[in-house]
Amino acid sequence: MSTVLSQSHFIFGLRKGVTNNLCFVDEQTVVFPSGNNCVIHNTVQRWQRFIPGLERSLGLRALALSPNQRYLAVSEKVENAFITVFDLHQEQGKKRKVLTVGDFLVQEFLYMAFSPDSKYLIGQTGAPEWMLIFWFWEKNKVLATLKTTTSNNPVTQISFSPHNNMQVCVSGNSVFKMFRYSEGVLKQSSIAKVESINFLCHTWVSEDRVLAGTDTGRLLVSESGDVRRELKMSSKAVQGQKDRYLEVRRIKEGNVKEGVALCRITAILSYSKGFVCSTGPGTVSLFEKIEEDIYRKSREIQIPPAPVSSDLTSAHCQEVDTICISPTEEMLAISTDRGQLYSINLSSAEMKREGQLHFEFLSQPFHSNSITGLSICIRKPFMATSSLDCSVRIWNYETKELELYKEFQEEVFSVALHPTGLFVLVGFSDKLRLMNLFIDDIRTFNEFTLRGCRECAFSHGGHMFAAVNGNIIHIYSFTSFENILNLKGHIGKVQTIEWSLDDSRLVSCGTDGAVYEWNIQTGKRESESVLKSCSYTGAAFSSDYKTILAVGTDLTLREIQDCQVLREVPADEMAHTTLAVSHSGRVIFTGTSSGTIRAIKYPLPIQKEWITQQAHCGLITRMVITYDDQFLLTASEDGCLLISKIIDKEGRSLRSNRQIVHTEEILVTKADLEEKAHNMLELKMHLEELHMENEYQLHLKEMNYKEEVKQLSDKFIQEIKSLKTTQQILKTEIEKRECETWQNSTEAEVKHCKDLKDLEQSYTSKLIVEHKKYEDLLQKHYQMLEDYERQQKYAEKNRTQTLVEITQMYEAKLQDKTQLLAQVRKNECQEEAEQKFCEFKEIIKKAEEQEVEKIHTIQSKYEKQLLSEKEDNTKLKGNTGIMTQKIHSLQKQIDDHFDDINMMKKERQSLMGFIRSLESDICVLKRQISGHEKTSLDKDKTISGLKSMNQELEKLKFILEFKLSDMKKQIKPLQDEINNKAERIHKLEEELMEIARGNTHLKLTISDLRVKLRTKGKEIQREMQKVKDFTTLLERLRSDLHVCVGLIQEPKKLKDSILMMYARYAPNKDNAERSSAVDDVQKTLCYQCHQLETTVNSLQVKLAKSAKEHEEVYIKIMKENVSLITEINELRKELHSVRTTAKDYKVQLDFLKSCSKGGPKEEPSHDGIK
Repeated sequence: MSTVLSQSHFIFGLRKGVTNNLCFVDEQTVVFPSGNNCVIHNTVQRWQRFIPGLERSLGLRALALSPNQRYLAVSEKVENAFITVFDLHQEQGKKRKVLTVGDFLVQEFLYMAFSPDSKYLIGQTGAPEWMLIFWFWEKNKVLATLKTTTSNNPVTQISFSPHNNMQVCVSGNSVFKMFRYSEGVLKQSSIAKVESINFLCHTWVSEDRVLAGTDTGRLLVSESGDVRRELKMSSKAVQGQKDRYLEVRRIKEGNVKEGVALCRITAILSYSKGFVCSTGPGTVSLFEKIEEDIYRKSREIQIPPAPVSSDLTSAHCQEVDTICISPTEEMLAISTDRGQLYSINLSSAEMKREGQLHFEFLSQPFHSNSITGLSICIRKPFMATSSLDCSVRIWNYETKELELYKEFQEEVFSVALHPTGLFVLVGFSDKLRLMNLFIDDIRTFNEFTLRGCRECAFSHGGHMFAAVNGNIIHIYSFTSFENILNLKGHIGKVQTIEWSLDDSRLVSCGTDGAVYEWNIQTGKRESESVLKSCSYTGAAFSSDYKTILAVGTDLTLREIQDCQVLREVPADEMAHTTLAVSHSGRVIFTGTSSGTIRAIKYPLPIQKEWITQQAHCGLITRMVITYDDQFLLTASEDGCLLISKIIDKEGRSLRSNRQIVHTEEILVTKADLEEKAHNMLELKMHLEELHMENEYQLHLKEMNYKEEVKQLSDKFIQEIKSLKTTQQILKTEIEKRECETWQNSTEAEVKHCKDLKDLEQSYTSKLIVEHKKYEDLLQKHYQMLEDYERQQKYAEKNRTQTLVEITQMYEAKLQDKTQLLAQVRKNECQEEAEQKFCEFKEIIKKAEEQEVEKIHTIQSKYEKQLLSEKEDNTKLKGNTGIMTQKIHSLQKQIDDHFDDINMMKKERQSLMGFIRSLESDICVLKRQISGHEKTSLDKDKTISGLKSMNQELEKLKFILEFKLSDMKKQIKPLQDEINNKAERIHKLEEELMEIARGNTHLKLTISDLRVKLRTKGKEIQREMQKVKDFTTLLERLRSDLHVCVGLIQEPKKLKDSILMMYARYAPNKDNAERSSAVDDVQKTLCYQCHQLETTVNSLQVKLAKSAKEHEEVYIKIMKENVSLITEINELRKELHSVRTTAKDYKVQLDFLKSCSKGGPKEEPSHDGIK
């Protein structure tokens, strides 16, 4: 046998106390905490995905969604807290990273935020550390840590600048700080004096401007960390406008505490057009940016009051916790401190209408306090819940919708649904009330004087119900409302009760440690189990109704049979609070005090063997399994209602042996039906009146349009006449110009031919002359080449001869001179050497004397220069002092200039943003203008078409009038015959009217006979059902007799079984009374059905008349359309003929032009053209 477990399927409720508890993943999907899970909810397709929390966590504390809508950061309260980052693009939200702090011991992270590029994450811890931790989360690396505040001044929000990954803002009670990450450290960039201001929220409006809301209703503006400005309402509205404007005004120094408002600003959010903030309990305001420091309050949206609530101020007492906007800024959603989710479409047409706007529920209205009761029925997929928020709600677990709900002025302790799903028992502090579930309301039918009924239950047959009052269980009859039995035996308060399948037994457990099994017929205990050390919180029958399963404060699960404990599941740290047994008998589900669900095999195991499911964050108060074993329903103190699917380990749902058919019957009062019928009649009358008015207005419009068409046709006829005259004039001018151009072209051709001939003759003579010159030059060139070659050969011969002669002469001279030089050198070398040595000594002496003189002169020059330079240095020192003073003054001026430049840059950026918004507005206006131009062009085309149609119609009118005059002469003799035939037709119509009346009378009689047939068929079905019931009773009696035959040898058991058979099958007075009541109800129903059918028949007759009238009108319109279509076809034929004639004219014109170019030929006749 495969193991059975439960899997979260759908949840109703919102976890309160979690910061940033609502985020948009895309246009249709949101993320919010519910129970001990993060729920990804699709608002259109209504499916949910769950990211479960840790098993031993004390609950979720904060959420943060990355700007790219991919990563979700979740923090939970644990002994050593950490942050988990999930990837939402994975199917089940895959765990991406677990961010730890390191050596620090942190209990919880109160606030978190992602950087604009989703790479960095900051987290703010709680008391007493109040540490701000800066992560590079993809590598799980802590970049910086910093203590932001003390326990006396808690932080309320942290955020990244949307334009800078390294700039962080922290706000809180007397805290407003801006930090910048640089060089591995978070440095405070500015210090603001905000000692007595409690900042509740803030948002970035631009790169250096932050808007912050306070607990006194003020909106303060921080520019680069200095809180010196405030958004205030202007003193007067603009003339002719109701809107009030917000202006940025400067706060004087020392007066930061001024300007107290009346309401708290708990949430604020910026978007492309401006910002959104909460302006009071249950109200959210939209502010649009007009200029740099001016905002206009465009719309105010309120939370709607509950339509069935007795407390009209409950909706206006809700404070807004979180505001979020979808990526395309079309949807705005909020969460409140009462655990409700609301949304509104910002792009819908309702936003443009005047009047008060209201939010709508994002999914369904949830419980805002602990759920005390949970019950289901067999005939409908309904579940009823009661809560300490003074409401009773009826849910549909198949469609996942809230069918009905009603709020009361006192707390509701218990609830029980009747098996038919048409009635509900509700326990209050003073009374137990039986209520009817109508189509749109829950109304009290009967009251019972039972104070503080905290447990009640209907029997499976629905003929009895049990209610607990302290330690006494009261059994009532549902038909007579009489108190049949009072089961006394418990010393302490009774916690739970449950009926057996055959409604003969009842199980109860209480705080006195007792589990009793009661016999409803005798009112006595059949078995009991008492354990004074344990206070039982839940008990139930096993699937075969032979044993009892119970859980209590001693942390164990027990199975009891015949006053003895058969099996026990060992104890654990978590206490079991409630339990539910599957109808298949394969599994037992238990709820714990920590909010987890445990699936335990049946028969019970000896060891601790179960499968846990993370469900709620509080104690589970109620647990129910549906009759088809498909869903497990659980309710908790956290106000959440969870629907879990029961599946095996392979993910398949369980197969149930029962075949459950859900009905769609609804209770409706007679007064409501009459009101709706009356409203229907009024609406029909109103429709007829509107139809008449519309026909009258259409007739008036047709008359006006006819007059306008006549006026337009007259104008256009005049214009056509004028155009025709101009056309004739232009034709004559064109003909004249064509003749002129033909004459000019012939003259030009003659001149051109003459010129060509002259040019040819002149150029041929010139070419002959030039050719002769060219031949003479060639001959001269050849002669010159021959002369040049001769001269070159003669020069070469002369050059070789002269070279030989010159070389011989110079060689002889060289030999003579070398002999003379050898003799002279020997005598002169000695004398020259001595003279040069003496001269060298004298030169050295003179050079030394000159150098000494030069050194003295240079020394005196440089001493003079030193003295002058010292004097210049003293002067320059005085000048440098003066210059340093001037430089300091200039530096101050430069700093002031830079400040002015920065201010101008900021103003430029703001103006650029304003320009962009204006450009977007201009684009939108251009699109609108282009659309209007297209529509105007289309209208012009239709008008031109209509004008042409009018012209053609007037032509046809003239022809038709002529034909009419001829036809009238022919009609006169036929008119007498027509009058005679009309009299005959009138008589025949009267006969037809009489026949139609007879037919209507026959139809009514047929409808009456059909109604009677239907009622008789229903009676036959009832009789057949009675026969089936009697046969089933006989079969049951036979099976019980077979069991009694087996107990012949045991007289006591045989006696008990016979008594049981007598109690089951013996006739009872209550049954007779019930049958009589059922007959009366059937009679009234038949009477109502008869009346309804008669009204339906009368309405059908009226419909037939209206259909005939509609057909007549339709036939008239069709005839008119046919006539118009014939006229259009004739006009098309005429158009075609006109176009063919135009083509013929063009051909003739081309022929005339060709003839004129060819020369003077015979002129064609123009008779055809005319």
